[in-house]
Amino acid sequence: MCGIVGIYLKNKKYNKQLGKLLTGMMNNMASRGPDSAGFAIYNKSSKFKYTVCLQDNLELKNLKKLLKNKIANAKYKVISDHVVIESSSKPEKTIPFLKSIKQVDLVGYGKSIEIFKQVGNPKDVVKKFSLDKFSGSHAIGHTRMATESAITTDGSHPYSTGEDECLVHNGSLSNHNNLRRTLVKNGIEFKSQNDTEVAAGYISNSLKNKASLKDTLTNGLKDLDGFYTFITGTQKGFAVLRDEIACKPAVIAETKDYVAIASEFQAMAHLPDVNKANIYEPKPGVVYSWGS
Repeated sequence: MCGIVGIYLKNKKYNKQLGKLLTGMMNNMASRGPDSAGFAIYNKSSKFKYTVCLQDNLELKNLKKLLKNKIANAKYKVISDHVVIESSSKPEKTIPFLKSIKQVDLVGYGKSIEIFKQVGNPKDVVKKFSLDKFSGSHAIGHTRMATESAITTDGSHPYSTGEDECLVHNGSLSNHNNLRRTLVKNGIEFKSQNDTEVAAGYISNSLKNKASLKDTLTNGLKDLDGFYTFITGTQKGFAVLRDEIACKPAVIAETKDYVAIASEFQAMAHLPDVNKANIYEPKPGVVYSWGS
């Protein structure tokens, strides 16, 4: 049992409140996943953003020394043990260098996405990262009850395996080991044994081959064995899919100003004018998307 949440803002007047709205959603899903939590915020920039988690007590001043003359005109935003590095340096040059530094774990990159995740009670994680201070256009989050892999930051959601892409998942996949081997041959890299990271890699691999997000998720119904509710984020928005058995809960609330999704309605009870929203369960095997 895990908790997943997402909110996509149709009305820009709420952009500055995005973090505050997501904070309430995450806190209300804490009981579904007490082991770890994470979230992805989309806030478009003209430059690339690389979110890294610092390991082995690496300090910012030492990170800057390691990156000196390697990443052009870098700016740093430090939040807890994560750093968002903003730069004009392109991913094909920057990512291999970041991955070569043992004390740095790259958790996401793109011109919009920033990802933050830690082990611990979700309410504590949300507070450590000051989620309520974030602004942006859309966001997704996850509270985890560990079943498929260890309770570590690497085992936490969201998972990002492509530019401005991420995935959160409630459920379990039975064929992730075989699928992982196939995706590795196609050049997809994995950092954990978590089944959700494999699903994220499957989506990235398909999008890299020019499939649409809707077609990718539809094809996943036959390629991904197991039970799941997915929320997958892109630079433009997000999409939701429940498997055809639909044993994992999900509810959507949509107004003229936003669309929100969560494992349980209580996660959305604090949202503006939610009492006027169109509230419904996503149908099994049907892709729902906004913005993307």
